Amino acid sequence: MLGRLLGRRGRHKVFVIGLDCAEPSLLFGRYAADLPNLSRLLAQGRHGPLESTIPAITVPAWAAMFSGRDPGELGFYGFRNRADYSYEKMRIATAADISVPRVWDLASEAGKRVAVVGVPQTYPIRPVNGLMVSGFLTPSTRSEYTWPAELKDEIRELVVDYAVDVQPFRTDHKEQLLAQIHAMTEQHCRLVKYFLGKKRWDLFVWVEIGVDRIHHGFWKYGDPAHPQYQPGNPFEHAMHDYYIYLDGQIGEMLALLPKDTTILVLSDHGGQPMMGGFCINEWLIQRGYLVLKEQPEGIARLEDCHVDWERTRAWASGGYYARVFLNVAGREPQGVVPMAQYAQFREQLAAELQATTDHQGQPMGTRAFRPEDVYRHVNNIPPDLIVYLGNLAWRSVGSVGHGTVHVFENDTGPDDANHAQNGLYIATDGDPSAEPTPRTWRAVAPSILESLGITAPDWMGAERL
Repeated sequence: MLGRLLGRRGRHKVFVIGLDCAEPSLLFGRYAADLPNLSRLLAQGRHGPLESTIPAITVPAWAAMFSGRDPGELGFYGFRNRADYSYEKMRIATAADISVPRVWDLASEAGKRVAVVGVPQTYPIRPVNGLMVSGFLTPSTRSEYTWPAELKDEIRELVVDYAVDVQPFRTDHKEQLLAQIHAMTEQHCRLVKYFLGKKRWDLFVWVEIGVDRIHHGFWKYGDPAHPQYQPGNPFEHAMHDYYIYLDGQIGEMLALLPKDTTILVLSDHGGQPMMGGFCINEWLIQRGYLVLKEQPEGIARLEDCHVDWERTRAWASGGYYARVFLNVAGREPQGVVPMAQYAQFREQLAAELQATTDHQGQPMGTRAFRPEDVYRHVNNIPPDLIVYLGNLAWRSVGSVGHGTVHVFENDTGPDDANHAQNGLYIATDGDPSAEPTPRTWRAVAPSILESLGITAPDWMGAERL
């Protein structure tokens, strides 16, 4: 309905507010009464959960949402991806890995002025008809992180030491982290408000990474459902107060918009308390699928261990989800799984993973996806299985030497939250009396284009926000 309405009106400016990891149960529920500006947007149009990509992670979710292409079509399945079929070589997915146009590219081609600020995977920078400031994967602001290049000097005059991210966000120094998140977000918002008031634009896309960082750094302090929550702790209101601060900043932005602006609020995935870590490679070792030549002394990354590849049938990578790879004969250098047995072994492994239990012996509700089942096309080198441990309530721990499958600390640094499959959307054009309506990430790109009066390509499909 919204897409049809936008298509008819078609000449509005569009302001996209991307809140990385914003959780529907917080923004629409627990915190809603304290967020007057976001609640006002809720009252003006449609909203609901927005189902993310598989996997539900910043990279590839934002790239998929803004291009209309799924992760298989894009050819990357997370931040780190196999560069070839060797056992070691991985590469980070950057803007250079995106070979399809995103909404601001299509808008630029149609003669629209665009402003893009903080969107993941916009570095290395590419020309647009307008301006761009790249997002948190930017190496540093010493690099060429703006379009046009001279925009960097303009930003320096406004913000002396512009921060694209906080470093590191997995830290025990919580007071320092909280201050950094607020300072970074203030800089981002100051820049967005400056551009809104000073630059010409038809499409403005801004993504704020601070929401993700506050979740990962402080979820256990403010959520009684978290297994490590302690009432009365000094950071109990850190997430809540950050949402209030951000809502105030958004209110100041809204005051700068022309009256006919279409506003979209989006998150790429949700967040939830991390119930623990599941040591995926320990599990594979226990079952004889992964064989080490010798046990490491203490906890070690699998990359630092001596793997007996001639006896190994599968291994995995850690993260918010698990990527499981099979050691296939004729594909990997020392592959042992015959291609004729590939499908059967993969089904067996998926079934065993989906039967995993937690530390109390209760079913975890793990889900295992085959790439060809969830993507229209599969490019480059995907995992053989994409695994949601505990349906994303448990983190995948890739290191070995724990002596157990279940752990309760993250092996790459303190982290309180895991991702959730549903993000959210708010769209100010639409029927405000409608019940919250679920949508998927596929609805985003065509809705933006049609609101600008640009016909969405047929391959984007019919779904609209």
